[in-house]
Amino acid sequence: MEPAHLIKLATTISILLLVFALGLRARFSDALSLFRTLFSPPHRLLRALFAMNVVVPVFATAVVTVFDLPLPVKVAVLAMAVAPIPPLLPGKQLKFGGASTYVFGLLVAVSLAAIVMVPLGVDVLGRVFHRESRLGVAPVAQLVGTTILLPLFAALVVRRFAPGVAEHAAPWASRLGTVLLVAGLVPVLVKVAPVMPSMIGNGSVLAVALVVATAIAAGHWLGGPDLDERTTLAIASAMRHPGIALAIATLNFPEEPSVPAAILLYLLIAIVATSVYGAWRKRVQVKQDQKYDAEGTT
Repeated sequence: MEPAHLIKLATTISILLLVFALGLRARFSDALSLFRTLFSPPHRLLRALFAMNVVVPVFATAVVTVFDLPLPVKVAVLAMAVAPIPPLLPGKQLKFGGASTYVFGLLVAVSLAAIVMVPLGVDVLGRVFHRESRLGVAPVAQLVGTTILLPLFAALVVRRFAPGVAEHAAPWASRLGTVLLVAGLVPVLVKVAPVMPSMIGNGSVLAVALVVATAIAAGHWLGGPDLDERTTLAIASAMRHPGIALAIATLNFPEEPSVPAAILLYLLIAIVATSVYGAWRKRVQVKQDQKYDAEGTT
């Protein structure tokens, strides 16, 4: 087997294992939680879909229109803006205090919505660049299903019928998945690293940072009164599925070999920004908890 196939296989298996490990710590009620408020207050799912699928793509379109950016960066920004939640995001959201009910409910609901929303977003991308762009429902459904929904559903079944097995298997699946993910990503990083310096100093970093910051602000604002849900949606709005973004870009712009590096630039900026935001939100939550504890003892 060629090295490229080995890298792809390692990355694919790692994502399946990591999503499976996350699902072993969740319940079916978590995964379906947001659908209960779809048509009734507080409309948590509708607010989340509006933040991720309207506010972020619209602002990203404005940025690539106003800024004089290299074409690969423009493509990467719009492709990431219309992509769904990445399969490994719940781990980060839980780390910063997100409730499993909202975290996994958001993952499932937004992933299902992406089957329809991503093709619509690709159509918008084509209109921005005045060219025919395509990505059908079937390829998106396959990607979302294989990288998110199927491993998550399998893990939920194990948790439901064999909770003891789930408890013991979760850390091992997480460790093995992490090792395979590192093994698969290092060669990719080495390959695209030489292109990265050319994207610094031409406005690309600023443009991407503006889109990411706006995505965080949109999620924070539309996350509702619950502080943890605000944090979870803010991170989800900024972090997007790089695999689906890459599929969108390579299918519609095969002549742009620098797009993967531009997607990596977006991903790195989003990781840093959401980590800083999440750490700040966690400190705010700790201070509030300490204040409530102090008031309760008086």
